[in-house]
Order: sequence, then C-alpha cells, then structure tokens
Amino acid sequence: MNVTRTGAKCSQLPVDIGRKEGSLQTNSAEHEEYAGVHSSARITENNITDADMSKDRLLEKIVDRNNMNYAYKRVKSNKGAHGVDGMKVDELLQYLKENGDQLKQSILDGKHRPNPVRRVEIPKEDGKKRRLGIPTVVDRVVQQAIGQVLTPIFEKQFSDNSYGFRPGRSAHDAIKKCQNNIDEGYKYVVDMDLEKYFDSVNQSKLIEVLARTIKDGRVISLIHKYLRAGVIIRDSFEETEVGVPQGGPLSPILSNIMLNELDKELERRGHRFVRYADDLMVFCRSRRSAQRVLNNILPFIEKRLFLKVNKEKTVVDYVGKVKFLGFSFYRTKGKMRVRIHPKSVAKMRCKVKELTSRSNGMGNEIRATELRRYIMGWINYFKLADIKKLLLETDSWMRRRIRMIYWKQWKRVRTKLKMLKSLGIREQKAWEYANTRKSYWRTSNSPILAKSLTNNVIKGFGFLFFSEYYRQVTA
Repeated sequence: MNVTRTGAKCSQLPVDIGRKEGSLQTNSAEHEEYAGVHSSARITENNITDADMSKDRLLEKIVDRNNMNYAYKRVKSNKGAHGVDGMKVDELLQYLKENGDQLKQSILDGKHRPNPVRRVEIPKEDGKKRRLGIPTVVDRVVQQAIGQVLTPIFEKQFSDNSYGFRPGRSAHDAIKKCQNNIDEGYKYVVDMDLEKYFDSVNQSKLIEVLARTIKDGRVISLIHKYLRAGVIIRDSFEETEVGVPQGGPLSPILSNIMLNELDKELERRGHRFVRYADDLMVFCRSRRSAQRVLNNILPFIEKRLFLKVNKEKTVVDYVGKVKFLGFSFYRTKGKMRVRIHPKSVAKMRCKVKELTSRSNGMGNEIRATELRRYIMGWINYFKLADIKKLLLETDSWMRRRIRMIYWKQWKRVRTKLKMLKSLGIREQKAWEYANTRKSYWRTSNSPILAKSLTNNVIKGFGFLFFSEYYRQVTA
C-alpha cells in the first residue's frame, strides 16, 4: 500500500489509511497478558463533544492560538524526518496558514483523525533494534500542543525521584541523586529493566490513569486516537492496540504519567529510588533487602501496571557493578565518584573510529565538522564523570588516526614531499620521510608526522580535541 501526498494540502485532514469501512477488520481482542483490564476502562475513538464530558475546557486550551503557535515553533526547531505523508518541516508553516483553522475546528468537533506513524528502526548497543514511530509534522504539532497543556498539570503529581523528560531536570541530576543515596549507605541496587517499555504499555491502563486527572473526555478521546493511529511498515498498515509510539512529542509525557504509578508505589513502600524514563534504580542497604524489594515489587509492575520486566537484564548487585544512563560509580577516599561505564567508552571509540575511517567517503572538512559535533555532544553529557585521563588517551589515539588519513591521502612520494615541505620539514629530511616503507598506521605514530602534522596543525584544519573542549566547558 502506498502513502502519497496530494499537493500542498498533504491529506492531513485526514489521511485515513486503512480505516475505510471494510478495508480492515479490527481485532478488538486485547493482548492476552492484559486480559485483566476491565473493559470499562477502555475509551473508544468516538467523537466526544458532550459539554458534560468537558468540564475544564482543556481541549480549548490545547487548540488555543498561542499554544498552537508555540507548538509549531518547537516542532520547527526540533526539525526531524517526515511522516507517512512526506511533508517536511519546512513546508509546515504554509500548510498551517492555509489549513490551521480547519485543523483546529476538526479537533474541537472530534473529527480529527491522526495519520499512522512511519516505522523506523535504529540499532541498539546489544545488536537489537529500537522501534521508533515518526508522526507527520502536522500530527507532531498537535501532539506538542497536547503535551504543553498536560505537562504543568501532571508535573504537580510527579515524584521528586523522577528525572527523565521533565522541565528543569536532567540525567546529571539523576546521577547526583544516585551519589547522595550511595553516600548515605545505600550501596546495593535493584537495576530494573522494563522489557520493550514503549512497545508494551497497556493503553487501557494508561487511559484509566489519564482519566483520573483529565476530566475533559474530548482530550482523552484525542489522546486515544493517537495511541490507536497505527503504524506503516513497508507500505503496510498495522494497528497499534498496545504501546505508545516512541518518536513523537507526546510519548515522553505519557511515559512519565504511566510510570508515575510505579513511583508512587515505591514511595508508599518507603524505598529510595531514581528513575529516568524507563531506567530505574532502587537503592538498598544490603543485597538481601534489595532482592526482597525486587521480589515484592514485581507483582505490582506485572499485574497492576501490566508491564513486562526483563528478568535477564534486571539485576541485584553492588552499585559499583551496574550501569546507569551510561555512567558507573566507584569509591575513592571515602566518597562515591562517577565515571563512564566501559560500554559507553567502547561505544564512543567505535564512533570516533567510524568518523576517522580512511574509507568512509568523507571530505576532511566534513569529517572535522562531524567530529566536532560529536565531541561537543559527548562531553556535555559525560562531563560530570572523572574523565581527564580518558580524554587525553582518546585524543592521542584520535590524532594518530587523523594523521594516518592525511598520509594515506597524499599517496605519491612527490605529493608527500611537497606537503611535508609545506609543513616546515627540510627538503632532505622530507625526501627521506616521503620514501618511507612503513605502514600507514606505523607512520602515523612516527617522527615523520609528529613533526609535520603537529597538534596545532591538526587544530588548524578545524579538528576539535576531547580534552580541549572539556576544559572549555568545565572552566
């Protein structure tokens, strides 16, 4: 099945793929693991416009001009790929100028039908793939508008131990909270792994949780439409009866709303914990108590929230042996310090190796730009850790790879001679160096290039070093 655009109006209102009467048979059966959810909790995609169902007029706040304008600006600044209709972010403004009022009215009338998301898979560290659902740019605006209204409402309910996808909170705050817990004697943890969390959220349970706070039934209905919008996989439509599509602006807030149920239960039981999105660490004073916490909380997660726990990846261990948000912990001089987990270091080196490969087809200017972008992002995330020694070692290795690239590119003896002379090497010595028979890798670490392609020369080519940028951001 092909999903195509039909001119500037893009078919967003609506592209009702696979929903025409008789085109698909809807399977109303829930996943067997979720059979325990009461049917009364299910809210269908009926057009809920009854005034009794919209006491707080929340839908009007969502489609308010200022809220929608801000949502558009956020979507535009985030850029991102196109959805199933092919419309790009750059085309969004013109579309909204021509169809914004119609879009707003269709939402208020309960007639808006979101497009299915476009399935994209990206590789994970363990070799598996993370499934993303890319909404159309117009649906991203609507989702963003919903999220902007829901966030201040639910922020009041969220736990102080939750840090992911929340305004004014970051992964660094989560790591610092972990350090505080460890320094106060909580040295054993339950490192909880929720299996394919975004793909396994029980929508009926989520709607039930939402409905406790949101009294405007039209908003509940609109959210449910987005949950049930379906997905396009290789031109085929599939329904989404389970899960929250990861990739749209609405998924982070919905994720936190669902997992806030777990936060409140852990708080009710008096546990210390830190949660960032679906990454959870529960801190205990002993291994035995940590194991007891795991055994006691599992039934709540699986039977009350209808989520799946990955038993193989969920561990009880000493805090120094676990990985959290790419970091790990170690004790020195009586204090718990933070370092980068070896897996995160290996991932970084693989990325640098990829960007400094002689055969990746990059020009040197593009290579320098891509390395600079990666280094800045990586340092800004991991600057909390003790990494000075690691950065110096990484810089030395990376510069050697950069030198090897240039030596390889010079190829012929006369080109090497010319370039070495231009870099300040005397002609006799340059001739000797240019005729070396050493391999590219050996040459990259020899006086031949150490005296010509110096660190300052490499910087002059536009390359940024890890340690240099680290000093800039931590000064």
